Parts: sequence; structure tokens; C-alpha cells
Amino acid sequence: MLTLDKFEEAAEKVKEVTLPTPLQYSEYFSALMGGGNKVFLKPENMQLTGAYKIRGAYYKISTLSEEEKKKGLITASAGNHAQGVAFAARKSGVKAVVCMPNTTPFIKVERTRNLGAEVVLHGDVYDEACDKALELASEKGYTFVHPFNDLTVATGQGTIAMEIVKELPTVDYILVPVGGGGLATGVSTLAKLLNPRIKVIGVEPTGAACLTASLKAGKVVTLPSASTIADGTAVLTPGDKVFPYLQKNLDEVITIDDDELIVTFLDMVENHKMVVENSGLLSVAALRHLKVKNKKIVCILSGGNMDIITMASVVQNGLIMRDRIFTFSVLLPDKPGSLVSVASILAKEKGNVVKLEHNQFYSINRNEAVELRVTVEAFGTEHKNRIMKALKDGGFEAKLISTTL
Repeated sequence: MLTLDKFEEAAEKVKEVTLPTPLQYSEYFSALMGGGNKVFLKPENMQLTGAYKIRGAYYKISTLSEEEKKKGLITASAGNHAQGVAFAARKSGVKAVVCMPNTTPFIKVERTRNLGAEVVLHGDVYDEACDKALELASEKGYTFVHPFNDLTVATGQGTIAMEIVKELPTVDYILVPVGGGGLATGVSTLAKLLNPRIKVIGVEPTGAACLTASLKAGKVVTLPSASTIADGTAVLTPGDKVFPYLQKNLDEVITIDDDELIVTFLDMVENHKMVVENSGLLSVAALRHLKVKNKKIVCILSGGNMDIITMASVVQNGLIMRDRIFTFSVLLPDKPGSLVSVASILAKEKGNVVKLEHNQFYSINRNEAVELRVTVEAFGTEHKNRIMKALKDGGFEAKLISTTL
């Protein structure tokens, strides 16, 4: 059972390894929501291992017997729980083996290894890695530490709610990312124990909405596949042990498309100067779906472990989606001065040229037309439209085309 006594015990225990993550008021997201709402961020991405998972892992290991520890620990994880277990195991002087999907970002794999754990890469999603971990646990006698389908682990994760309520006793809504459901179980259960009027909303990616499907079916179901950039929440099956608590304590579940996470990443970097991984941004992206007024809302930023290549891809796509990068093509006669005319219009409208391609072989008759493709940096949609209008007014039939950098 998830009891208040156990949550209080866990809250004291995790202080041994967690960093303070005080709430940050977000003027930007508050204004974005409007309606007199006040948005606060709980930056668990700033923990030692880059995610909240250290809470549940450390508390769980603290409750194991010496015999269980001596066997060595094994777990499965998309990355954040892996680091939590590796860190807690090293601190406890215990061997740790972690099974991770082959799709796990490089930074999460390397950090797990650097914390002293043995890493086994297997499968393409968490569930396949978990099957491998269970197989190894049976074969070699390791003690298995489940990342979310464990009430002790969920108790450790729920300590976040204790901190939120202590710091902001009048909180109205807590938005929490959902993968397998451990974090959402701990947070929602403790929040309701402390103050039943607090609304707790789970948020999961549309491409891996296993909890939404399970709640609709009234029982735990398994998705046929998962496809989302929120790799930390790419889970096919929610935990059956935590599911009853989710049914009871979550007030709503919101699903978020990947495109929404991309623009939210830009918002977070530009306005809060924080790197938050896609799964950790689910709670913030959900703000656009929440139709409330004059409420105090806390978004849990569950993690910040994001590799540079993924980060670069998200930024690039985000700029394109926001019309801050766009590409157009225009046909020009192949004669001196044609390119200068286009460049002059762009300069006058303060469009910054990122890339330019001049294709003289577009047509057999080069005197009739050559193709010019220009990728431009703009301030946004209004600026882009102004540039396109200026090109038209200058006698050029420019057409927008798909942008690639």
C-alpha cells in the first residue's frame, strides 16, 4: 500500500541523494495560458543524474535486504531509471546491470556506464529490454528493480509531490509525464492524500499512449508498437501493480503529438535557458490543452538527458515549424544581375540567407530559366510572409518548398 507514512519515510531518505529543485515561476508559460493562470516548473532535470528517477531507485535499494543486494541488481530502462539505479547501486556498493533499448540516446548509455553499471543493449523499445532483464535475472539470480511497476519505487517518485505541496500549498493542478506510470502513481496518490482537491493530470505521447488505451479498456492493455521522440516514455504496457492507483487518482490523461514537443523545446530553451528532454516536456506541452482560469499549475520537468544530435534535430525542426527558417524557389533568366535582384530584396526585408542553390540545369533552355533555391532565416510567420510578398512585388514568382538544412 502507498501510505502517508511510507511517503514521509521516502521523503527523508531521498534527501541523501537529491538536489533541491525549487519551483520556478514561468512568466512566459503563464502568459501563454492566459486566463489569470500561474504556471510553475518543477525542474527535476537538474537532479544529479539528470532526472527524477534517482528518487525511486535510491529509496527502493534502501529497502532491500543485504542478501538481495549481494545478488547484484538488474533493471531495464530507456535511460533515466538506469542512471538512478547505477548511481544508487554505486553508493550502496552493489553491482548493477542495466538492459537498455538499442534506440537509447548515446548520452544516457554512456552516463550509465560511467556510473559503474554494466549495460546490455537489447530490443528497440523499453518492453523488449525489460524482457531481456527478466531473462538475465532468472538466469543469474540478480535482484530485479522495476522502473515503474513497483510500489516502493513509486513511493520514492511521489516525494516530488511532497515538495510541491510544501512549497506551494495552494497548488490547483499538477501535470506529470507518463510512461509506465510509476511517477504518475506516486505523485497523484500522495497529492490526493495531502489535499484531495488537487487535480493531477497525466500526460503521455500520442505515439505511446498505453495508459490512455488501458483506462479506456478498464484494464492494462499492450500497444502493438510505440513511435515517439519522447523516448523516455515509449512504453507499450503500463504497470499492472500501479494501474489501480492511476485509475483512482489521476483526474485526466492528455496525449501530446511529437510536433508539440518540438516547439515546446524551443520555448523552454529560449525562455528558461533549460535543456529538458522530450519526455520531460510533456507536462509543459499539455498547458495548451488545459482550459482553466485563475489556477496555480505545476509542470514536472521529469528529465533533461538529451544527446546533442537529438537536440540539434529538434531545434532545426522547431525553427522550421515556427517559420524562422524557410526555403523558397524562384526561376530566373540565366544572365548577370538576376541573382543580385533577389538578394537585394532579401537584404531590404532583413531576411538572412542560410543556404543558396543555383541550378543552371533546371531547363534545357538556360536563357529561359535557371532555378534558385534559397533558405532564409526569419523572425517568424509574419516576417516570412512579408519577404514572400516583397519577392512577388519585385516580379518574382517565388514558391515555398520543403526545408532541409
